[in-house]
Amino acid sequence: MISILYIAALIFAIAVLVLCISLAVTLSSVKRTLTSVAKTMEGIEGQMQGITKETEVLLHTTNALAADVQHKSEQLNSLVGAVKGFGDSVSGLNNTVQNVTSTINTSVDQNRDQIANVVQWGTTILSLRNKMKKNKVVN
Repeated sequence: MISILYIAALIFAIAVLVLCISLAVTLSSVKRTLTSVAKTMEGIEGQMQGITKETEVLLHTTNALAADVQHKSEQLNSLVGAVKGFGDSVSGLNNTVQNVTSTINTSVDQNRDQIANVVQWGTTILSLRNKMKKNKVVN
């Protein structure tokens, strides 16, 4: 009976030894995995610092571009105002020309008979002048 006890103790010792070896192998594997994870994290940390620097540069560039766009937008607003003023001036000039044209047309219509008489008298005077020149040349 004692020999069964020794055999059981031996089996138990072997089981504990196998358990310890398995635990050592597992812990060694975990150590390698954690070392690999640590190296990966260091690489990620470096990449994150690079990304952070690039992001800061992009943010500064974006802010500068936004300020430039704002400045140019303000200049464009003043240009649009000037063009509107020019358009208003041209419109006013157009209205004035239309009014003058309308006034001239009205005056011509009202004085049509007088204008016809003046043209007729002018034609008559030119004819007389030409005849007088011909008479002087002949004499």
